Amino acid sequence: MTPASPPGIPAVTVVGIGADGWDGLPAASRAALRDAEVLIGGARQLNLLPSPDCPGERVAWPSPLRPAVPGLLAAHAGRRIAVLASGDPMFYGIGRALSEEVGAAALRVLPHPSSVSLACARLGWPVEETEVVTLVGRPAARLAAALHEGRRLLVLSANAGTPAEVAALLRERGFGPSKLRVLEELGSGKESAYEGVAEAWSHAPGAALNVVAVECRRSPDALRLGAVPGLPDAAYESDGQLTKRYVRAATLAALAPAPGELLWDVGGGSGSIAVEWMRTHPSCRAVTVEKNAVRAERITRNADRLGVPGLRVVTGAAPGALAGLPAPDAVFIGGGLTAPGLLDACWQALPAGGRLVANTVTLESEALLTDWYRRHGGELVRLAVSQAVPVGGFTGWRQAMPVTQWSVTKRAEQGDQER
Repeated sequence: MTPASPPGIPAVTVVGIGADGWDGLPAASRAALRDAEVLIGGARQLNLLPSPDCPGERVAWPSPLRPAVPGLLAAHAGRRIAVLASGDPMFYGIGRALSEEVGAAALRVLPHPSSVSLACARLGWPVEETEVVTLVGRPAARLAAALHEGRRLLVLSANAGTPAEVAALLRERGFGPSKLRVLEELGSGKESAYEGVAEAWSHAPGAALNVVAVECRRSPDALRLGAVPGLPDAAYESDGQLTKRYVRAATLAALAPAPGELLWDVGGGSGSIAVEWMRTHPSCRAVTVEKNAVRAERITRNADRLGVPGLRVVTGAAPGALAGLPAPDAVFIGGGLTAPGLLDACWQALPAGGRLVANTVTLESEALLTDWYRRHGGELVRLAVSQAVPVGGFTGWRQAMPVTQWSVTKRAEQGDQER
């Protein structure tokens, strides 16, 4: 519920505050806090405000925070509310939740320099060339997707233990030589820093308020993972149910992921299509459906290892397991094509403009794809890959089983038409 406020006056003011507290706030931010009847924020942030200057009622955020936002705003409707946020409220901050709740027109945001801006200023790193990964409320595994030789990363820490967690992940992922620098209490009088190399990290936990700067260096013997689809097959744990590298690259090209889109990966196998879909952009999402419980667990491990722990794994047989899933922007079918009703269910779930790609190596499934191609159009191609292998003292070609691939974009006029 949006708090009541006179026309043209924001219902909620969000004030960014740094570790330097009240002394570091500009005049407009101080005025908003002085004028507020209700001050909402974390206990640490509220303690930065001098009581005589800020007489408003103080309300600490409960945990978990996000579900509490509507109730707190409703409880103080009609009063002047100021919400405290660390640094820039719109950068991984409470500003997003408040904007979603009350709307931008009812929100006034007074930002403070973010920890990223302060860290880059201390390090001499251009902000626009520095990738930011937050581990606040998120698994450390997501950092793996950002690891590339020579890249500079800033990791927003969840607590004092995050630097050691980052160092351990770097060692496990083949980036032990990476240099780490931990910047603590940025902007405060207690600001400090310490550094080391991931493979020899031995620092004890320091301040809870910290940012970890990483200069990525890959071990010479570590498997190199590129930024485009078609990762080496060796990057995956697999029992053989894996869309191989070159076919995988062609499949992702046909699926054409774009930021924010959702993929259904039906018949996940080792999860490689869903994993590489999500690696194309941090906002890409995927659900993989796999009926074999052992393989489903393996998919989860592959997703964690390759930096996309947000991959949702559904254990069950399609099409039944598709019920209740959010509508996809694209569907990949890598197994179970001949299951009754599977193609129909996937097709009906797609909106206009959605893409469907299906791969098969069997004649029976190929006949099915040929029929759908005849009625719905798209592209039907055969992908054949050969690899050079020793033949006695010479070299010859060994051909893998050819893969038939049907890809199609659903047109608006096709709607949810039946077969």
